[in-house]
Amino acid sequence: MALALYSLAATVVGRMPRDLSLTAAATLYALERHGPQRITHLAAREGVTQPSMTALVTKLEDLGLAERRCDPSDGRVVLVALSPAGARYVTERRQAGADGLVGLVDDLPEDQAASLRAALPALRALAGRDDVDTEASHRLAAEPRGAVR
Repeated sequence: MALALYSLAATVVGRMPRDLSLTAAATLYALERHGPQRITHLAAREGVTQPSMTALVTKLEDLGLAERRCDPSDGRVVLVALSPAGARYVTERRQAGADGLVGLVDDLPEDQAASLRAALPALRALAGRDDVDTEASHRLAAEPRGAVR
């Protein structure tokens, strides 16, 4: 099962246009999920060196997707935060991925699509993202096959 879920995620990600590296996108998702962070923490989270993360953050800043801020509890510390444009980017990419999944499910026989709809609560629990449902996942859960698109 784990391999099937991993392969499904890889299929969806592989079909999406890539305008940022996977590390850059993962960094934006981390900022969205965990809030502003130090570059050293982001580097450790993404498994890259601090100089590499510094360069990546500079690129994300240049693109308007992230911004550096002073830590309110310690003015000497700089935090990296998601900009409003970065938040829109993350939301749009997540929606595009969800739409890609809906397209794949639409191509399944009805009994298999119904099995996936029944598994949505378990998949949400595994993802830990029950609070961040997208329009596409709501449609997938509520609509019969053929009505989604």
